Amino acid sequence: MHENDEIMERAILVGVERPGDTWSVESSLDELQRLVDTVGAETVGRTTQKIDAPNPRTFIGSGKAQEVAEMCRAYAADVVVFDDELTPSQQANLERVVDKSVKVIDRTALILDIFALHATTREGRLQVRLAQNQYLYPRLRGMWAHLASNRMGGGVGSRFGEGESQLEVDRRMVRKRISSIKRELAHLDDVRGVQRDSRYRSGTFKIALAGYTNAGKSSLINRLTGSDVLSYDKLFATLDATTRKLRLPEGREVTVTDTIGFIRKLPTTLVESFKSTLDEINGADLILHVIDGSSKELSYQIETVEEVLGQIGAERIERLTVFNKCDLIESQDAFQRLKGTHPEAAIVSAVTGEGIDELIERIAQVASSRDDYIEALVPYDRGDLVALAHKRCHIVSEEHTESGTQITLYAPPDCAHLFKGFAL
Repeated sequence: MHENDEIMERAILVGVERPGDTWSVESSLDELQRLVDTVGAETVGRTTQKIDAPNPRTFIGSGKAQEVAEMCRAYAADVVVFDDELTPSQQANLERVVDKSVKVIDRTALILDIFALHATTREGRLQVRLAQNQYLYPRLRGMWAHLASNRMGGGVGSRFGEGESQLEVDRRMVRKRISSIKRELAHLDDVRGVQRDSRYRSGTFKIALAGYTNAGKSSLINRLTGSDVLSYDKLFATLDATTRKLRLPEGREVTVTDTIGFIRKLPTTLVESFKSTLDEINGADLILHVIDGSSKELSYQIETVEEVLGQIGAERIERLTVFNKCDLIESQDAFQRLKGTHPEAAIVSAVTGEGIDELIERIAQVASSRDDYIEALVPYDRGDLVALAHKRCHIVSEEHTESGTQITLYAPPDCAHLFKGFAL
């Protein structure tokens, strides 16, 4: 599907418009189309339906379901993608309406497919497999229907027996798989926890990037730290938490962690599966909420990210709003409006470097806001403290005297006591 000589799957998108929706159905389908593009399929048609509540049998009603089936035949579609999560019975009923050769999936299955494509580390792959199996388990019924139709004899009762026993075997297998993956993830989480604890004990100021998918978090961490984190103009290009060091202008080192991007209607199973990765946000001293400043849906994207941060208990952590991609903002008027409505935010471009120096200054201000101001005379036999000052503190002045190193600095609370013993 990703090679030029292979035939791309053809997709029909289906969205619904309900009272009280914050996003327009067209905007939501635009995002769904980007998700379809990310997995390498081609969108050949889209349709929408106004409903007050989902139809319990087909989600969109029988008449609309028939219309979708006709669209599949007209466009020779291979897959129908619903913008909302379908129940197992709704999915099964829709598959009966459309042609047997056409797959019916929902937004959750599509996102899981993208995650499976982009997971690179062992932990990332396990997290995706866990979410996939949790999604699959309630949908196992009906997957063995071919056994009933192929059995000899037929008649009353032929739809049970062998197929049903196979269904139970399959359910047990999925339950075991879920338990096994959870055990492996728990072990990896312990390892990651040791790494996190080591960073916490070091007292290093910790920054986490959070934001809507494709807001440019990976590009921003590359620009800030000079690293080479994988960065593509695709949804969910990176899934694994990546931590890099950033040296602030005053010499202090801080850590910056890039995390998984969020998206509207992010499946609950994914939030649960990626808990260990999202814990990197919870352990931060400062969250940079990275937003695509050129997006027409930025206000809704902000709401989505804030909602997920609330779900994982990170709403208490200090926040700095960063509008990225300012080089793509359509006009100077739009740029000024953004500055006017969000005067507290940093506006940057990770691609051109515009505003990056100002952002680093803002980070330095937050990092030093809890520091103690100390003037100390450090004996020459305590060179370790001078080295610590250069690594962890903001040094105002430093002078070598006969008695030792006279140093004026701002020290973080966890190491300030080491210098107070030599305070002038």
